[in-house]
Amino acid sequence: MPRTKRTASGVVGGLLGLVGLSAIAGVLVTATVTPAIAVGGTAATGAISMFNELPPMLEIDTTMLPSTFYAKDPASGQYVEMAKFYEQNRDPVTLDQVAPVMIDALLSSEDNRFYTHGGVDLTGTTRALLGKLVSGGDSDGGGSSITQQYVKNVLMQQCERETAPGDIEAINKCWSDYAIQEGMEGIERKLREMRYAITLEQQYTKEEILLGYLNIASWGGLTYGIEAAAQRYYSVPASQLNLNQAATLAGMVQSPNNYRLDQPENEKNGAADGYSLAKDRRDTVLFNLNKDGKITKEEYDATLAAPIEPVIKDLKKGCATAAGAEYFCTLVQESILSDPAFGAEQEDRELLLNRGGLKVYTTLDWNLQTRANDAMHSLVPAAMDGILVGSSGLNIEASTGRVLSLTQNTSYDPVGGTPGTTPLVFAGDYRWGDQSTGFSVGSTFKVFTLIDWLEKGKSLNEQLDGRYRKNFTSHCGDDSVTGTSENFASNPGYRGTPLRFTKDSLNTGFFAMAEQLDVCEIIDVAKRFGAVDGREGTDPDTSRPFDFDKVLFTLLGSGNVSPLGMGGAYAALANGGVYHKPRLIDSVQNADGSEIDLGINPAGTPVTTPEVAATALYALRGVMEGGGTGSQGNPYDGTMVGGKTGTHQSQQTWLIQTSSRVTSVAWVGQYNGDVPVESTWVDQAGMMLNNIRYYLGADLQRAADEFYPAPDFPAPDQNLIRVVYKDLPSVVGMTVDQATKVLEDAGFQVSVGSPVDADEAAGTITSQDPGAGKAAGGTLVTITPSNGKGKPDDSKGNVTIPDVTGQSFQKAVTALQQAGFLSLLQTCNTDSNAPGNGVVTGTNPAGNTKAKTDTTVTITYSAKTCG
Repeated sequence: MPRTKRTASGVVGGLLGLVGLSAIAGVLVTATVTPAIAVGGTAATGAISMFNELPPMLEIDTTMLPSTFYAKDPASGQYVEMAKFYEQNRDPVTLDQVAPVMIDALLSSEDNRFYTHGGVDLTGTTRALLGKLVSGGDSDGGGSSITQQYVKNVLMQQCERETAPGDIEAINKCWSDYAIQEGMEGIERKLREMRYAITLEQQYTKEEILLGYLNIASWGGLTYGIEAAAQRYYSVPASQLNLNQAATLAGMVQSPNNYRLDQPENEKNGAADGYSLAKDRRDTVLFNLNKDGKITKEEYDATLAAPIEPVIKDLKKGCATAAGAEYFCTLVQESILSDPAFGAEQEDRELLLNRGGLKVYTTLDWNLQTRANDAMHSLVPAAMDGILVGSSGLNIEASTGRVLSLTQNTSYDPVGGTPGTTPLVFAGDYRWGDQSTGFSVGSTFKVFTLIDWLEKGKSLNEQLDGRYRKNFTSHCGDDSVTGTSENFASNPGYRGTPLRFTKDSLNTGFFAMAEQLDVCEIIDVAKRFGAVDGREGTDPDTSRPFDFDKVLFTLLGSGNVSPLGMGGAYAALANGGVYHKPRLIDSVQNADGSEIDLGINPAGTPVTTPEVAATALYALRGVMEGGGTGSQGNPYDGTMVGGKTGTHQSQQTWLIQTSSRVTSVAWVGQYNGDVPVESTWVDQAGMMLNNIRYYLGADLQRAADEFYPAPDFPAPDQNLIRVVYKDLPSVVGMTVDQATKVLEDAGFQVSVGSPVDADEAAGTITSQDPGAGKAAGGTLVTITPSNGKGKPDDSKGNVTIPDVTGQSFQKAVTALQQAGFLSLLQTCNTDSNAPGNGVVTGTNPAGNTKAKTDTTVTITYSAKTCG
């Protein structure tokens, strides 16, 4: 506060107030310390009444403390500091962590009778108040015992706790209310301070009070407590302060913001004038130390002649200090600020983070984080002309959901605005406190159609018509859902199996699968696996839909999902169908050491069966091996991996892959706008931008495989990869076109053989191979048409081959031998559903056709086991 001139009447009034205060204080101290003594006089009695009406006890709660984020150091296995959050930079210490010379300097300058008074030093108070009255000063420096100063700091701290975050005006009012001791309000505050000080000395030892003061006092700006002050102004711990440093810091507490050493440009107390104000105050402290016999005359003279030479250590707070993990740190911060476990309201959570002294132990693995950063920054540019290029890479531990690494191509900046900088965390979404909505995931979303297919008991080896056609029709409950999609590079599609559709990422193949499924149930699978929010409707705060559109095209990944959301889903497959929501925090301790319940479910949530999970991984392995769409991103380090690629309108590119222990996600795309990530965009190494995902994904997974060696996936469920047998109809007597349609509609491929001599009209089917019966779906059926020229003369011994379809193998052999066919061969297909003795599915030549008896007839049959 500025100094003011005092009038004569003001001096007299102040003097009377001083005399009254001193007298009353003396009586009150006597009454409090020795209550049995009778105290007479009306004024004294009134003062005691007022005194007794004050709260008798000061509740000392925890000081406002920084919250600290930690990550585990791979070398030592110990947690190391990542970042701090605070309004007051404070690091509490014990008395044995403070240099004795610092304690001596503080006591000599502030309260040299500390160990002899009972909380209030009336002699010192009276002398200080009288000196202030005469000089016209209004500083609160001097006069108050250390116990009283501790009381005042506690009261100010309690006041500041009630202020809203960042409310400077309210904080300044706390300071003015408790620091200024003028007028009747000042006298009342002083009385309260005295009462608290006296009772405090009855509750705590002198050492506890001294330590409390050392840890709570302000040393200017955001620096609180002796440890933070020593680190801030001299870059040493409090235990290593020398005489010069200790005397300077002891002098600062009287008026910390006037004596600060971290403002070298200050004209009144800066480097140019040798920090003159702080030096004068230091010299006073040295004088008192020498007078009290705590330093020698030689020490006094030498230190008095020494300059003040601060070694300022920058105050760092927030995620900007988490070098190499800024975006991970930001997501941790945002998840805390959005989690009701840390407070019912947003303001409560902010206060706890910045004042509550939390110890937040994160899931980050510095080994993987370092490798991820190296891969990211060697592959993906932070900025490019004409495109807001973004990339995110992360690793998730499948068995726990712990996020082991999280890297991003841009440079972290809380404001952003310059090319290559942003505060946005591309990996997250609102479920982690982040306000981003994720990105269109493309074909990585097909995994949920695959899972639903398997959960319905359908086989990966069932034949489907995956050819392009104008409309595919599925349903959502009772509603019909139609859609059309082309394949990459105008691929017309083909008849094939879900196993092959997955490997090739064939859009029309997945639409063919969806025709046998329910679109809404596929979306429900995505909800179960944590990729899609399970709530319905629209968020009133963001107008963001909670749910995906229930349209067929959604199944190809047109909706937005975050890398963390998709990574958690694939990790659930790797974990045998048990889902863990990706998390960034292992545990959080309050300042008192108690743990905050984060609601972590160590067992996870089963979202599908182990059999379905293992079979889905079997299909996803095909993506990453032998020419699958993700094979370029396979690290090929001996670890079995499965995964899926995804591209959305050439704007977003993905590769998600997983071992049985760690899932990695690589996303490269356009984070704000609709400029395609075309092949013309190349990074600093000349690599096409739409191919970077493969190299980034391989590097991320390779590092994970190195530090988290993984066993192979479990074997797929045999029933879910079974060969599906279908009824093969007889098409003999049909035209070629009729036969082709009937066979294709039944799920078979067709080959038209060369016409043969037969009595039937030209183009009429005279035989098929294999013949009517049971055959694996998709089997190639050769149909033979007539040329219309008539049958050959049967006088040469041609006889009719018996139709033995549906008979047991042994009965078929007997029937053929009785007809005169002695040259027999057999072909067996394994079918767990076949009768015990097996069943014949056809012959070659087909039944009911004519042939010489020396013709070799091949019998095709199905049995539970062949051999």
